[in-house]
Amino acid sequence: MTEVATICSELLRIDTTNDGSGDGPGERRAAEYVASLLAEAGIEPVVFESAPRRTSVVARIPGDSPDALLLHGHLDVVPADPAEWRTHPFSGEIDDGCVHGRGAVDMKGTLAMTLAWARENARRGVRPRRDLVLAFLADEEATGEYGAGHAIERHRDLFEGCTEAISESGGFSWYEGDVRVYPVAVGERGTAWMRLTARGVPGHGSKPAVDNPVAELAAAVARVAAHSWPVRLTPEVARLIEELSRALGRPIDVDRLDEEIERMPRAAALFKGVLRNSANPTMLNAGYKVNVIPGTAEAHVDGRFLPGQREEFLETIDRLLGPKVSREFVSFEEAVSSPADGLFDELTAALLAEDPTGRPVPYVMTGGTDAKWFARIGIRGYGFAPLLLPPGLDYFGMFHGLDERVPVEGLEFGVRVLDRLLVGEQP
Repeated sequence: MTEVATICSELLRIDTTNDGSGDGPGERRAAEYVASLLAEAGIEPVVFESAPRRTSVVARIPGDSPDALLLHGHLDVVPADPAEWRTHPFSGEIDDGCVHGRGAVDMKGTLAMTLAWARENARRGVRPRRDLVLAFLADEEATGEYGAGHAIERHRDLFEGCTEAISESGGFSWYEGDVRVYPVAVGERGTAWMRLTARGVPGHGSKPAVDNPVAELAAAVARVAAHSWPVRLTPEVARLIEELSRALGRPIDVDRLDEEIERMPRAAALFKGVLRNSANPTMLNAGYKVNVIPGTAEAHVDGRFLPGQREEFLETIDRLLGPKVSREFVSFEEAVSSPADGLFDELTAALLAEDPTGRPVPYVMTGGTDAKWFARIGIRGYGFAPLLLPPGLDYFGMFHGLDERVPVEGLEFGVRVLDRLLVGEQP
């Protein structure tokens, strides 16, 4: 078995579940494994913790230019119930040409590609074209506060010279008929995780309510859930649709995008989630006894907004909530975007060097990554975790889904693409 598959399997065997409570196993064991692989290859790791077991690793590989490129990824994974999986989510089993386990796609497979490339390059003794900073971080699956947030606040010197970065959710193959598209992420929607609170008059459940906060909150949450957000075609998404139309050889009518989504659902999966802002109620909490009207009720909403749409998003949320429901941010991160040229062109060239028939296109992510944290210190981010996938594998369904897995051949393809990007042609 190739080294990248072995590393991926070993990482998946380490439970780094992050349910957001801070009570999980943490990332320490995985970080220690990563640090040992780097040190064994002669790459000096810096290991630090933001809290007990919340461990991150950063290492620098000198290159021909001090204009450094950051390769960052997260060690933590979302929870997985073994009873729901065909194979145990922390088995790291290699079967049917795939490595199975929670985090295979999101994103220990990518970390394995980075580590396998770094170790092989160290053995070859080849300098990359620019300084590289490799970061393996805690806590991305929650707020990032204990990982990338801590890193930029307490260890900013480790990222000296970094102007650009690559990380998850881009560079994978996506099929529409016979056309193999490679979306490369140039932006992310902003994140507005909100706690909603309604306050009223507590009383006995058998009496007419004076001001029932449960009813008030329920009505507000229903309004948020039912709201139809208008299409807001940002320049980044317009460029994606234009390039996708060219790659597929068929026009996509930007004035009738909802109809186009129905007409070509598979291709539209690349843009349908980034045409609008969104707000999804996800948690409710109120009361302690069936015959007591409580004084407060709470809910949580996962809000996402497009670049340039923050004010419209928040104004709409406030109108939907009404005057009796307040909101506060659990986590708030601005939308980020990077130019679809410069490094973007280098990323697409690396893909085409390994797959000349592929069609790279710019892409905007519906969710968010640690790129938002690094944007705070002026590092432009791109989603680029190159994978060659078989047509039948539901890549998007792997994220936080059941039976997560990644093809071994896809990982090997990713290592070769990284080598094209970071080193270039070898004599």
